[in-house]
Amino acid sequence: MENNNQTLTGFLLLGLFPPSRIGLFIFILIVIIFLMALFGNLSMFLLILLDVHLHTPMYFLLSQLSLMDLNYISTIVPKMVSNYLFGNKSISFIECGVQSFFFLTLAGAEGLLLASMAYDRYLAICFPLHYPIRMSKKVCVLMITGSWIMGSINSCAHTVYALHIPYCRSRSINHFFCDVPAMLTLACMDTWVYEYTVFVSTTLLIAFPFICIACSYGRVLHAICHMHSTEGRKKAYSTCSTHLTVVTFYYAPFAYTYLRPRSLRSPIEDKILAVFYTILTPMLNPIIYSLRNKEVMGALRRVIQRICSV
Repeated sequence: MENNNQTLTGFLLLGLFPPSRIGLFIFILIVIIFLMALFGNLSMFLLILLDVHLHTPMYFLLSQLSLMDLNYISTIVPKMVSNYLFGNKSISFIECGVQSFFFLTLAGAEGLLLASMAYDRYLAICFPLHYPIRMSKKVCVLMITGSWIMGSINSCAHTVYALHIPYCRSRSINHFFCDVPAMLTLACMDTWVYEYTVFVSTTLLIAFPFICIACSYGRVLHAICHMHSTEGRKKAYSTCSTHLTVVTFYYAPFAYTYLRPRSLRSPIEDKILAVFYTILTPMLNPIIYSLRNKEVMGALRRVIQRICSV
């Protein structure tokens, strides 16, 4: 009976902020990053929507990345900030399941979307004449829809499993959000089957797409080296380096966290790594893609001029 009561009353999130001035500083920093991520991703999404010059497959995919990042960081940070401000670390069992579901859905979908963006650049640079046919609007829609569906299916399987196992230890989750592996350390049953499924799903949604991205950019770099146009080579290098920066910030800490066995993981290290792919990456993506992209900056000037003229 006690076990069921603990399950129904929910969990306690120990959080990211230590009870000191350093904790307050980290809290303020996280809030600033959150606001920057909201403004940056919303601006990118609206800019691509409003400017017809950006209605291309690459920017269509980029608008979806901004939409995912907007939801991604909103799934994690508001609850974390609320718990810190009100001194309440509790999260209900249902809230924990909902947060876990959306986090895993967006994480998996974003991993697949980044692979789609790499494929888009591969076609644009290596097969420019076939690009309009191979990368049509229909193909883009299928890629985005497939990313959301596969992310949702994977998330649903993990979340349902986590909500149906018995929890009989301390209710304190040593994390700042309901990360399923962190939740399962509180389970009173052997979870080796789940750990195996985590390895498989991380391989399929993170490691395999990363290998595809690496192969795509290997071919892209080879094609760039044989370009005769200096301007074209410079533009291609800029686009590829931008995407590779985003990919590194997202995939590396994610894969390092979830592909390790539980015996080699530590809660503190997991929380630090989680900051990269849940908080920093959604903030950095719009900055990297806007400040280093002349087409985006040009579109921004056109939209501002249009607004001022109205």
